[in-house]
Amino acid sequence: STVSRRQLLGGAIAGATLAGLPRPVLASSGATARGEMEADVVVIGAGLAGLTAARRLVAAGRSVLVVEANDRVGGRVLNTTLPDGRPIEIGGQWVGPTQDRLLALAREVGVATFPTYDEGQYVDHRNGMTYPYDGRIPYGAGAGVAEAGLTIERWNDNASRIDPERPWEADDAPAWDSQTVHTWIEDNIVSPDGRDLIELAIEAVWSVQPRDLSFLHAMFYVASAGSVEALLNTSGGAQQDRFVGGSQEVALRVARELGDRVLLSAPVRSVERSGGGVRVVGDGFAVRARRAVVAMAPALAGRLAYDPPLPASRDQLTQRMPMGSVIKVMCVYDEPFWRADGLAGQATSDTGPVKITFDNTPPNGTPGVLLGFFEGDAAREWGRRTRAERQQVTTECFVRYFGDRAGSVRAYLEKDWQAEPWARGGYVGVTPPGVLLSYGPALREPVGPIHWAGTETASTWNGYMDGAVRSGERVAGELLAVLDDPTAPPPPAEETDPGAGAGGAPPLPATGGGAAAVGAAASLLGAHLRRRLR
Repeated sequence: STVSRRQLLGGAIAGATLAGLPRPVLASSGATARGEMEADVVVIGAGLAGLTAARRLVAAGRSVLVVEANDRVGGRVLNTTLPDGRPIEIGGQWVGPTQDRLLALAREVGVATFPTYDEGQYVDHRNGMTYPYDGRIPYGAGAGVAEAGLTIERWNDNASRIDPERPWEADDAPAWDSQTVHTWIEDNIVSPDGRDLIELAIEAVWSVQPRDLSFLHAMFYVASAGSVEALLNTSGGAQQDRFVGGSQEVALRVARELGDRVLLSAPVRSVERSGGGVRVVGDGFAVRARRAVVAMAPALAGRLAYDPPLPASRDQLTQRMPMGSVIKVMCVYDEPFWRADGLAGQATSDTGPVKITFDNTPPNGTPGVLLGFFEGDAAREWGRRTRAERQQVTTECFVRYFGDRAGSVRAYLEKDWQAEPWARGGYVGVTPPGVLLSYGPALREPVGPIHWAGTETASTWNGYMDGAVRSGERVAGELLAVLDDPTAPPPPAEETDPGAGAGGAPPLPATGGGAAAVGAAASLLGAHLRRRLR
């Protein structure tokens, strides 16, 4: 089938990704965590994973309390507001084909979608020059594009040999989990241009540097999404659509259904196991329950105190699974002026710190919004600077790509997810070498009455909102089986999709899937693949 540059550029900034909020968006009114409380299940974390698990359990007639450290629901999915008061996503925001569980949840709570703007020419800034193009390899892209395209084919082949439920059991797992992606690139890609393109794609998809990431983790991630193309496409992929009212609206509506079962501003400090049950303790409150769900990224779950201590494998896992580094930024304009110039608002660049942009304008077409990212090392460096400095350099990048009108900024919005107390990074927790091979099973394996959820535990669309929803459905199934028959072991740690079966990503349509941010690689690799696969 034909894979177009338009499909590959889109890039996925958000699957697993995030949203930020200067002002809190509350789930409900009046519900507070105070004193001793009881429930069948206590869920720690009111992101999409925790809320989905709670919703399933309540529908099955179980009593549930959700305790959330923040003063809002949504986790890494969160809205902020434009100057006119309308919501806009400053974190995880896109959804596309094969992300069936997130789409189903949105339909159930009445949140509609609209297409991501993906019309017109693209812009590439390279070697000090900026120029528009439409699907052909930009001038000066270099012969490395062909080598990068062959790398994509190799990675798809590698991923086809991985069971995403158990990537540590793959035949090549020992070799792949003994090296970083950087090491693999150095050993397998000859041309500097090819290395640069793949490295940029890694930074954009995971918001880390290639040296931070296990090669096995990267291949698992590809298997989880279905293909590398699924991690790079816009139209026909994971970035095909946005949610009306912003992606956090899905979490808000689920929380409203749950009502006073959701307790905000209630950080948990410890989880105690005794007598076959749990006692979750926070500031001024405690919840006794038969079972607990920890719906948090492993790095944050590891900061809770457990009594008795967790098994060494689970504790060692949480010590070794850091979050990525990302700052999401947006500039607001009176109108999307780039559209009148025949541009899609999507740019790639070899010069940062903001190397990729998207049109994030609301569905009615005003005001104009350009979106960009500081990722990996750029986020680490610029996170130490001031907001004013980040606004200035972001504006300079946008002017470089779209001309002087990009300097007339009406409002600047940003979210530094590294500084967020209850996230500490994004888009997703990643594994350096050795972690999946030695500790992979501990990601989902319950510890007595404690169960684990969150997009990092997903085997399909790991790192994305859809993966979070799937993990909540999986853990709800585990809990219902145990609560109905306390003597029965929990079901296998698989994600059950009521519509499509379990395990692995659903088959991708001919146009491909989508993913988390792409970076310069998408604009160049897409053209190469289109020519190779047409």
